[in-house]
Formats: sequence, C-alpha cells, structure tokens
Amino acid sequence: MLSRRQGLKLSASAAAAAVSGAPAWSGGGADPAAPTVGTPVSIQVPEGACDCHVHVFPDPAAFPFWEGRAYTPPVATAAELLALQRALHLDRVVIVTPSVYGTDNGATLDGLRQLGPQRARGVAVIGDATTEADLDAMAKAGIRGVRVNLEQAGVFDPAASAKALDAAVRRIGQRPWHLQVYSRLSVIAPLKAQLAAVPVPIVFDHFAGAQAALGPQQPGFEAVLDLVRSGNAWVKLSGAYRASTRAPDYPDVAPLARALVAANPERLVWGSDWPHPDSGAVPGRKPTDLAPAQPIDDGRVLNLLAEWVPDAALRKAVLVDNPARLYGF
Repeated sequence: MLSRRQGLKLSASAAAAAVSGAPAWSGGGADPAAPTVGTPVSIQVPEGACDCHVHVFPDPAAFPFWEGRAYTPPVATAAELLALQRALHLDRVVIVTPSVYGTDNGATLDGLRQLGPQRARGVAVIGDATTEADLDAMAKAGIRGVRVNLEQAGVFDPAASAKALDAAVRRIGQRPWHLQVYSRLSVIAPLKAQLAAVPVPIVFDHFAGAQAALGPQQPGFEAVLDLVRSGNAWVKLSGAYRASTRAPDYPDVAPLARALVAANPERLVWGSDWPHPDSGAVPGRKPTDLAPAQPIDDGRVLNLLAEWVPDAALRKAVLVDNPARLYGF
C-alpha cells in the first residue's frame, strides 16, 4: 500500500496537471483537457462509439492499491477519462479492474457511478471471497464481465490456466456476462477446444497476446482466428504498443487486425488501454515505486483504426454495434 505521503504526492501531481493543462508526456500539441490526445481525431467517429478497455486509478488514499501488486500507476481519474472520451468523440466506455487492486473493484465501481449508466460499463476481477451478493450488486452497478489476468499473474501453464478459467465461468453462472482473458498465444492455443465449449462469451485482451513482429502466421494465432470465426471468442483491438515496438503507428499490427476482421468482424471491439500503465518489470524499480504511464498518443492510435478496418461500415460495427451487444448498452 502507498504511504500517505506517496498518496498525497500522486494526488497533488494529478491536480497540478489538471490545473495547468500540462500533458502527461512530451509529445507536444496535446489537448489540454485530455493530455494523452496529441493528434486530433481525423476519422469519422459514429454516434455511440465505445472505448472497450480503460482503467481508472483514483486517489489511493480513498482507493488503496493491493499490497501484492507488481507496479504502482499514476493517478488517472474518472473526470480525466471523461475528458478523454470527449476529445476522442466517444460516447461509451468500458472500465476494467486492473491488477493493482487485486480483487477489489471499488475504483472501477466508483468510475461507473461517476460516468453513469448511459456511458459506462465495467469488467470486474473476483476471487474466492467475492460473494453471490457482491456479484449481483456489481451487475446492478454496470459490471458485464469477469476478467482473468493470467499474464500479470504469471500463469503461463495451460493446465493451471484452464482451472482459473473454469473457476471464473462457474462464478459467472447464469448471469449474462462474458469472460475476459488476458494471456498469450502459447496458453490460448492448447485450450482452444475448452474455450470453444465455454457457455459464455470469451473476450481476449490486446490482440490475444499476439506479437506483431511475427505476423498472422505466428504459432497460436490461427487458433484465435478459428475461435473468432466460429463466434466463440471476441478480440479487443487494443494495446497496440503491447504487441509492437514500432511506435507511433505500429505498422506491423495492421496485418493482425486485418486477419481478425477477415475472420469475423462481428467479434471485434476497440480499446485505447488508457491511461497506458507501465506494468512491466524495470530493473531497480520496486512495486511500490511510481511507474510513469507510457507515452501513447490516443488520438493517433484511434486514427489507426482506419488502416486496420478500412471499411466504414465495419468500423461502425467495431466501435458501436459489437460493444452494444457485448456490454448491453
């Protein structure tokens, strides 16, 4: 947990940035209200468009981080998220509970409350101590899925992963929710048959963990494409910087996106992954040390969707129609 001094420092930094309009990174030309938008949106964003993957990190004095976390992110509030939405011309958003809170969904639920049911839905992280009453209350608050973060937990064994996924599906029960999975292709591919039989929608984070430099022919990606073709799985076109090192336009991500579109455009959604927390291990950085957010230009990344999904009607499906069905807007 952050000390009170660290928490006040984080909160003061966020407040200073909000007052001064200073960008969180040195990209230049950033929108003062939404400092991660350094490039104006140039694509036509249809009404009802949704950012399907963001996090909120409110004041840690009010919403403490989990002691077992792997990193400590800067403050990123619901108010700042709303400013991002407006700068990107988006009407809807999905807040996902990040690993730094463990199974405490308080920050996500507070974000949903602040943004309201017309705009926001959420994805929770649960554990053995999460009761059925808790799940019912979260459903009323706007939660529409459960996330299993195998990547951050370091679970790369398919057998152990299968148990974690089974446990989450059992907890979902008859609720009209989905199972969101953050993992890698070497874990997903061996579980293809099990994932195809899961009675709830499966949603893979961040291009299903594919590495852009290896292209659509990389081992395991065809298994994801098969699951998407059959309608058993969804994929988030999100976190391009996690798949590629070729910033700022990530050209090697485009073939992955186009392969997914060719497989089944009705099973794709888009996400910014704002505020781009740096969850990776850095030599000498302790989990309790502040990990600066990664310098991502959200306007530029949204504009890339025109290259990934050139057809305007299909982009509308990805931005509006598919999220409306998956999250119940």
